[in-house]
Amino acid sequence: MDIIKEDIFRKQLKKGLSGGYLFFGEEDYLKSFSLRAAREAVCTDETFAVFNDVRIDPMDYSASALVNALMPPPMMCEQKIVTVSGLAISDMKQSELDELCEVLSALTEYDYNVLIISVPAGLIDEGKLPKAPSAVLTELSKYLTPVQFDTISGARLTSWIGKHFEHHGVSASPAICNMLIERCGKSMFTLSAETEKISYYVLSHGRKEITAADVDNISASVIDSDAYALTNAILDGRYDEAIDALNVMRFRRVEPVIILSEVSRAVCDLLAIKTLQGEGLPVGEIAAVLKINEYKTKLYAQAAASKSEQKLKRALLLCSEADLALKLSPQGYTAIDRLICCL
Repeated sequence: MDIIKEDIFRKQLKKGLSGGYLFFGEEDYLKSFSLRAAREAVCTDETFAVFNDVRIDPMDYSASALVNALMPPPMMCEQKIVTVSGLAISDMKQSELDELCEVLSALTEYDYNVLIISVPAGLIDEGKLPKAPSAVLTELSKYLTPVQFDTISGARLTSWIGKHFEHHGVSASPAICNMLIERCGKSMFTLSAETEKISYYVLSHGRKEITAADVDNISASVIDSDAYALTNAILDGRYDEAIDALNVMRFRRVEPVIILSEVSRAVCDLLAIKTLQGEGLPVGEIAAVLKINEYKTKLYAQAAASKSEQKLKRALLLCSEADLALKLSPQGYTAIDRLICCL
């Protein structure tokens, strides 16, 4: 099974896409960016985008809905793009997976389509990559090209922030970009919003160079990601802060299913760390067992220490109920609002 990275996908994007792709991995921001880029590359004429840019969300997805989306030929164009965003592969029954694979096996019959199925972080069993991919990933890869989106860090993330500032008409040194990472964490959703906010502030004051004072005074300090901040606010009963955190993600149009999956994953991590803390394991060993960055483990351990195991288990149950509510009816952010109020 050949898995490509998102940089290889970008190169294919320039040459032209064909067939089907499976987006998976940790970095949801890059998935969203690549989806937009793919749509723009395939649907070059906005006039016919309503026919050639077909989008299916998790609540509307079914094997038959996917077939119905694939069958019609493109309108006044050689290709059309069909995207399924936010699909939770890990929650699908075996019969549903079989139906999906049956549809995908006929993809070559509709070779005028570019199909992209984008799975949120943590919602597909990846196995132990690269040597031992899971059975479901191996099966889907028979029909779709798997594209792995890893989290980025180090010089690459620093460069990405610098380019974001340049896009908004300002500049920042690598040291300033690193300062923003240290203050706001590595979530690309968060960093994208913070660069925009700082840029507008600096431009409104007639400047084009970002300073350390700008980062310190304007950026919002977060620990790891908006989802982590939202999770802690919910668990601590800080309802106003939880609503504010959700509103930020709603403003950025982060899909409810992605928000809920990240909150659920944060709760799972906290519960796992809490359990291992109870067994007397130090932070370093916990990080090794759970395969989580040691710095992140330290922050989570501090947060888990102030929360009871019973409360974390109840939070996980409520996340499961909210996930079910999202699947059964188009509640959108309302399901997460209820989660905030119920705990």
